[in-house]
Amino acid sequence: MRHRKAGFKLGRKTPHVALVAQPGHIHPHGRPCGNHCNKAKAVRPHVEKMITLGKKGDLHSRRQALSFMMTRESVTRLFDTVAPRYGDRNGGYLAHCSHRFPQGDGGETALIELLGAEQVLDEKRQKRAEAREKRREEMQAALAAGGPAPGTEGEEPQQS
Repeated sequence: MRHRKAGFKLGRKTPHVALVAQPGHIHPHGRPCGNHCNKAKAVRPHVEKMITLGKKGDLHSRRQALSFMMTRESVTRLFDTVAPRYGDRNGGYLAHCSHRFPQGDGGETALIELLGAEQVLDEKRQKRAEAREKRREEMQAALAAGGPAPGTEGEEPQQS
């Protein structure tokens, strides 16, 4: 019996902390992991605790996060980019959403999203659209002038 044994076993004999401590789980642009549902649910409390440590920002909390997250790059990314976005929020930094049923085993997969990442993704999407529109205008201006299209200087036309 597992009386008073909290936590997830994740199909292993002992709780496997290294599975949830991988540095890729806290991604600054929104979707830290895509796992089976139970793995995603197991990751959530650990990621939220790391973000709370990142909000404190002192040396002791940085050392605590480093002891759990294993790499300095992930801790630096956590403290510099992810945690400052949640300065006024008291917990609840993640959203758990079901994703799909893959072919083969048909097990349900899930995504954990950082809340507020939509703004970052929307800004990137808008910058890409502006750059695409600028390239399109340059292409049309070059074709209207009768010269070669930008990026095709020195190329010979293909023969079929």
